[in-house]
Amino acid sequence: MGKTHVTHIVWDWNGTLFHDIEAVILATNASFQEVGLEPITLERYRDLYCVPVPRFYERLMGRLPTDEEWEVMDEAFHRHYGVFAETAGLALGARELLSEWQEAGLTQSLCSLAPHDHLMPLVRTHGIERHFVRVDGRLGQSNTGKAEQMVRHLTALEGVPPQRVVVIGDALDDALAARHAGARAVLYTGGSHSRTSLQTAGVPVVDTLAEAVREAERLADE
Repeated sequence: MGKTHVTHIVWDWNGTLFHDIEAVILATNASFQEVGLEPITLERYRDLYCVPVPRFYERLMGRLPTDEEWEVMDEAFHRHYGVFAETAGLALGARELLSEWQEAGLTQSLCSLAPHDHLMPLVRTHGIERHFVRVDGRLGQSNTGKAEQMVRHLTALEGVPPQRVVVIGDALDDALAARHAGARAVLYTGGSHSRTSLQTAGVPVVDTLAEAVREAERLADE
């Protein structure tokens, strides 16, 4: 890992460091079955998925779910996901990249829309908590995006100006959140969105996390 001017990387969790897209599809279809929706393929999921998640359901149903429907869908998804995620692991090369970044004297953190009390046990189970100066999962409702959470996350990183931050994630919402907080972003195709969808964000799109880190270094040197 070469010399870089980057101050800090903010990693996303689901679909980025944590390769859980298969678990997500299984949990999505299990929850769909409970509410009478047809199952969805990985390709269709990646084409339609968006945040806030109720808009994803709107694309599938032709209308926004009611508050009552949303509560049922959200609860069902997280219940099934908790089971399927037990067999998911870190993305290819993630552990090594985290170690190399830290060993180079650089800092990194984790900002996720996963519920904080679900996120922390997973991060600890995979033995990577020590690589992060901060880990923030979602504390509030799950029907919003990441923009304000990213602002709070960066504000809590004392001495790290947003313009020296690169967010690495797998969703359009990661790019939007980074822009909202004054940071830059690199998007990774191994998670929730198709490459075609990600390219609409106007930021670099890559196929591996190693490429994402190299692209973060390049952005920092511009």
